[in-house]
Amino acid sequence: MARNIAVGVGIMEYPFDSVDGFWRWVDLCEQGGIDSIWQTDRLVSRTPFLESMTMLAAVAGRTRRVKFGVNVVSVAMREPVLLAKQCATIDVLSGGRLLPGFGIGSPRGAEWTAMHLDSTTRGRKTDEALEIISRLWAGEALDYAGRHFRLTGASIAPLPVQPDLPMWIGGASEAAIRRTARLGSGWQAGAETPEAVGAVITGIKAALTETGRSIDEDHYGAAFAFRFGGPDDPGVEKVMERYRARTGRDAGDLFAMGDAEVIARRLSAYVDAGASKFILRPVAQGDADMLTQTRRLVEEVLPLVAARWPKPRKAAA
Repeated sequence: MARNIAVGVGIMEYPFDSVDGFWRWVDLCEQGGIDSIWQTDRLVSRTPFLESMTMLAAVAGRTRRVKFGVNVVSVAMREPVLLAKQCATIDVLSGGRLLPGFGIGSPRGAEWTAMHLDSTTRGRKTDEALEIISRLWAGEALDYAGRHFRLTGASIAPLPVQPDLPMWIGGASEAAIRRTARLGSGWQAGAETPEAVGAVITGIKAALTETGRSIDEDHYGAAFAFRFGGPDDPGVEKVMERYRARTGRDAGDLFAMGDAEVIARRLSAYVDAGASKFILRPVAQGDADMLTQTRRLVEEVLPLVAARWPKPRKAAA
């Protein structure tokens, strides 16, 4: 079965000089054919980060076509009824364009210490929260007695517009693989290489045979940073250093920098590994740089994607 290859864009830190620059970037994504807009989740930082759920709500009001999501919500840091309600509200007001992504949160995050949260229970807490969220989305009046959450007669309304609101799961651990096979409708990679993404997708498919569930072939995603240019461009070294400090990973091994063909080849490597949905993050700083990098993605890379991976034809009714 042909897969639907789709390219979205995302931001981690807030890279804009002005609010107007941010909205001009959103408008470019909406008008330029970008599939989706994504925000990395971070609650505690000295570097500017937009709060992810608020950002999605604002983008929903500005746009009419583009989809949007969080890559990924740190569920163990949030209250699940509120998170379920936020997602449902945004889905309703956007006409069904939300792509919720959920994870346990990075162990390197400042939130665990700053907010006095127990990072050792984040996996189990996330599992409970995701069960609560999915059951609330299904319209249950929920009684729940877990280790971390207790509810009596909890329900939300309105329910999401999408009858089966997708639940994309992040993470590459064995626990994340099992979580995806048990609860997810898709899987979204973080900064994994194409080889690592392929291994996780293989693991999820094996785990699905045990759970008796299925995930669409084009519901596996990958993410990487890109730049038209190179590491010696003004401001790029600073962006790469912040990435290394935050993730502990060498940006030089993971960023795709060069021309459109370099970026397309990186996409192709992930497609060959089994990924179909992409979050590309511009390595840029300031309004002009963000707009230039995203515009070149729209004008130079999206046509290559359309030519190499044509959209599957919809079956006749």
